[in-house]
Amino acid sequence: MRISQLEGKCVALWGWGREGRAAFAVLRQRLPHLPLTLFCPPAEADAARAETRGALQVETEVTAEALARFEVVIKSPGISPYKPEAVQAAAQGTQFIGGTSLWFSEHAQVDGTLPNTVCVTGTKGKSTTTSLLAHLLRAAGHRTGLAGNIGLPLLEALDPQPAPEYWAVELSSYQTGEVEFSGTRPDVAIVLNIFPEHLDWHGSEQRYIDDKLALVTGGHPRVAVLNAGDAHLRALQLPHSQVVWFNQPEGWHMVGEVVHRGAQPVFDTANTPLPGRHNRGNLCAVLAALEALGLDALALAPAVQSFRPLPNRLQLLGERDGLRWVNDSISTTPHASLAALDCFAGQRIALLVGGHDRGLDWSDFLAHMAHDVPPVEIVTMGGNGPRINALLRPLADAGRFGLHAAADLPQAVELARAALGAQGGVVLLSPGAPSFGAYRDYVARGRHFAELAGFDPDSISAIPGLGIG
Repeated sequence: MRISQLEGKCVALWGWGREGRAAFAVLRQRLPHLPLTLFCPPAEADAARAETRGALQVETEVTAEALARFEVVIKSPGISPYKPEAVQAAAQGTQFIGGTSLWFSEHAQVDGTLPNTVCVTGTKGKSTTTSLLAHLLRAAGHRTGLAGNIGLPLLEALDPQPAPEYWAVELSSYQTGEVEFSGTRPDVAIVLNIFPEHLDWHGSEQRYIDDKLALVTGGHPRVAVLNAGDAHLRALQLPHSQVVWFNQPEGWHMVGEVVHRGAQPVFDTANTPLPGRHNRGNLCAVLAALEALGLDALALAPAVQSFRPLPNRLQLLGERDGLRWVNDSISTTPHASLAALDCFAGQRIALLVGGHDRGLDWSDFLAHMAHDVPPVEIVTMGGNGPRINALLRPLADAGRFGLHAAADLPQAVELARAALGAQGGVVLLSPGAPSFGAYRDYVARGRHFAELAGFDPDSISAIPGLGIG
């Protein structure tokens, strides 16, 4: 659905975060006389009325009956379409869309294709991969837009002038289905990996997988760049797309720390600024995507040396009091915490885990800690901290690692300091859980961690290259 097709319809917004504000701004610019209603929590209502100077009718009670009054509801990504009130309203004819869908529809050609648009998703590593893609495209001299889930809502980048030659778009599992819904077809889509996540939003592990894969199963990209090492991806059949595999000997893959294209060694990643071997491996996905765009990936690979790592993703804040502080606040799954641990193998580590409990399975984490443990002190915290602590307690009592329980992040930091002591080591915030409840988002959690460690949170928060460049 294009924005112009909303003219004359009964339209509401649902959510007043950055995505909701971006949708309001675009609709006011394109359709200034379109009446709009906003559904938001009571705590946000007064701010919304003040910011929009009365241009919005604000409602704080969200029911199926209230939503069903509208033909179209533009919802923010964090609001699940599987909520009972949304399901009931949809059954009565209300159409739920998001800003992602609107952006894709606006940018599509007549046949629905989106030339030179690369969409990136995956449970782990998608932000760094999308940013690295934009970095290498710019290194080749191409004006490139970097937007989406990475921190710039697509509707805030609707009409940049001059228009970019390429778009690098990160999509979360909350957004991937919107590509299919919009009826558009990305030029290239990258899927890095699939692990269970966001089960509270999706309702089940299978629905999460299906929604995540909708980018390629329903979006029908011209080229799908897929990780051959992921069982969910290997099982896919994509008759409408050319499939290019990375992480296998015939394509772009890693041998030790060296990127290979088939049998040809291309680039040693050992001293690159990419944090973690999994992110260095995802360079292979980026190089495969560049080739799918018709560019010389071999020539562009060395430009990774000038890449600036993203905040909150295995971000080395610096050293204080003999301790190295690493901010991996974006880690919201146990698998991500394991990948973070692997980056510091052989070093003394205090690992801070826990946060909002959305019912994720920690058994793989438990199995890893039972058999392959670095010298680590684990500090549990947050809503699911007691559950994680109870799972790990038998191994800790057997002497596999140190285990400590904290109520919150400040206490966890103090326990980590005490556990590592004068011998020093790495304090690693890689919580494996969302920040909801205690913090607005993972960025706020990372900023608080930096502040607790003695660093300026403002200096570590900016995402390099975001926007058009």
